Amino acid sequence: MKGVIEADDRAHRRAASATRGFTLVELMVVVVIIALLAALAMPVYNRYVVNTRLRSAQNDLVAMALTMENFYQQQLTYPAATTTTAATQSALSGWAPSQAASFTYQIQASTSTSYTLRAVGSANGMSSYTITLDNANTRQLTSPGGAVTAW
Repeated sequence: MKGVIEADDRAHRRAASATRGFTLVELMVVVVIIALLAALAMPVYNRYVVNTRLRSAQNDLVAMALTMENFYQQQLTYPAATTTTAATQSALSGWAPSQAASFTYQIQASTSTSYTLRAVGSANGMSSYTITLDNANTRQLTSPGGAVTAW
């Protein structure tokens, strides 16, 4: 009887060891599922990153407009037009953009009683976006393809 039990036990161990692990087909199915999920998630994530950068740039322009208004309250005129972020920062002390790596900020037009601020996408996939804000609080976003929307 002992010999039959030992033989049965060895057969059971062999059967158990043969069923351990995954087959190549099972692993490939898992890889395909992960690849499909990644393919669906990447465009959504990229859109999220673009929208976040746009919102930050819009907030930078609003902060820049507040600094322009503060300058006007002190000097009774708006600062002169500038074409680069660095020149704009020096004209507007206390203002620092959070999206300087992705946008170039400028005072596009400035007179003693009006101004137009502009953020032009320059890097990180933002080069086809332009955001403008003027002293009348007219806000425009130019998207890829030239579509202009209010923000």
